[in-house]
Amino acid sequence: MTHSFLVPGAVRALALALLAVLLGGLPLARAADLPSAVSEALQQAGIPANAIGMVVQAVDGGPPLLSHNAQQAMNPASAMKLVTTYAALDMLGPAYTWRSELLADASPRDGRLNGNLYLRGSGDPKLALEQFWLLLRQLRQRGVKEINGDLILDRSAFALSAHDPGEFDQQPLRPYNAGPDALLVNFKSLRLLLQANTAGNAVRVIAETPSEGLSIDNRLSLGRGACGDWREQLTPVVKGLRIELSGSFPAACGERSLNLAPWAADRQVESLFRALWQELGGSFKGRVLEGRTPAAATILLSQESPTLGEIVRDINKYSNNVMARQLFLTLDSERPATIEGARRQIAGWLLANDLQLPELFIDNGSGLSRQARISAAGLAQLLGAAWRGPVMAELIASLPIAGVDGTLRKRLKNGSAAGRAHLKTGYLEGVRAIAGFVLDNSGKRWIVVGLINDPNARLGKAALDALLLWVADR
Repeated sequence: MTHSFLVPGAVRALALALLAVLLGGLPLARAADLPSAVSEALQQAGIPANAIGMVVQAVDGGPPLLSHNAQQAMNPASAMKLVTTYAALDMLGPAYTWRSELLADASPRDGRLNGNLYLRGSGDPKLALEQFWLLLRQLRQRGVKEINGDLILDRSAFALSAHDPGEFDQQPLRPYNAGPDALLVNFKSLRLLLQANTAGNAVRVIAETPSEGLSIDNRLSLGRGACGDWREQLTPVVKGLRIELSGSFPAACGERSLNLAPWAADRQVESLFRALWQELGGSFKGRVLEGRTPAAATILLSQESPTLGEIVRDINKYSNNVMARQLFLTLDSERPATIEGARRQIAGWLLANDLQLPELFIDNGSGLSRQARISAAGLAQLLGAAWRGPVMAELIASLPIAGVDGTLRKRLKNGSAAGRAHLKTGYLEGVRAIAGFVLDNSGKRWIVVGLINDPNARLGKAALDALLLWVADR
């Protein structure tokens, strides 16, 4: 009988190796399949090879040029918007629109509307200030001046649980954290203009969004440093309809817009409606309440949204989370629409198009999530299907262009990928992502996907840029 044994050094090496496997860590040496520039950037960032997933695939098929950790389910951050927007374009069509309607208990007479006015939403992702003003203006142009009942806000097109805007990152006033709403008006947001007055050593605050009852308690001081991340130097506090602004606003910033989502949806719509209706010369002394439109109500007029083809450009170019959530819920053909129903619709759409993404988990359609998952291979498969499909042009046109616009306006500005890479970006704490199409120097187009999930992901931009340049320089 023989006995095998390990010397202490060997035991330690084996233990460390087993620990690395258990913890999910692999040495950077395993990144031999990656381009050298990518490997070097990852090493400098302290990101291990198993924390990334990458695929480079010609749009016309064939074996992948690069496939690294491609099947691993990873958080894609806002790159998940590619699933939502492509599915929507294919399922609903680029010409799809939403309608917001004004209805009444009875037709107006002699400029008076006796009874309630109902504002019924269908989930329009872009019922912005201008569109809402136009809707009310049309009502005035039709002779209505006095509204003698209440304004009833009808959100019944969506069935949603309560939304906590501070749950994701403890920033409840940031508009990107606003929840979906069948009657989303002006993104539930308020825009303030901050102006540095160097002569007076002060900061001027102008409320650009009309809001009845709003008061600004301006406690801002004028800072002397670089503009930098100026928002982090401000502390807004909401107390009813009063907003206190304290902190420092650097003089170097000149003039900047500060967007906030300070109120619950009913209060926000009420404040906006009362201000705009008064500006239009109308009178209203009723209440603003949430409710349902009676079946017998008469449609007075409606406001049509921009087309879906235009909507997806806003969603992808500027990574608009609340618009993506609206679109995701619209995918549910049942009414009221639910998150579960939207997931079922996407699952059925994937099956019908023979798209195999078993690792996919989509929770709200925007990618603003810690639970969302997809693989690099899954995103590449989706992009390949989009390239071959009838809505390819609309999807590509919605993606930011490297060095030109959207979230890529300042990125890769002077490199070979500038103007030739159409990519959706993604960024969360611990996540960086890019996914889209790159045209190389020879005129060949590639599908490129890069996902990073690691505590050092914020340092991974150089590695993703190196991947894009490696493809563009071919």
